[in-house]
Amino acid sequence: MFKIGEYAKGGIIQVKITGKVIQVIGREWNHSNGGRKRQQTEANCPEWIRGTELSTDHNVERKLENFLTELSTSWWSDEIIKWIKTKVKFESDQPWLN
Repeated sequence: MFKIGEYAKGGIIQVKITGKVIQVIGREWNHSNGGRKRQQTEANCPEWIRGTELSTDHNVERKLENFLTELSTSWWSDEIIKWIKTKVKFESDQPWLN
């Protein structure tokens, strides 16, 4: 979970990767506990938006970038995509295999 705070709508962006399915989830920062970072968990931060993409889509990086930039800044979008790429291989990285 990326606890970004004021640089992201809702404050938290979570990424779940299951096989070739990439889910990006926007979560609302929970202020009921004083807003402390360590106490922000999936259980107590309500989801408000979700985007799902397949790593096999030839345009997956662009779609993720567009979705993430709507939630946060382009810098955070780039950082999150770099992290995603350490977990799953984008098919668009190897266009000659498609």
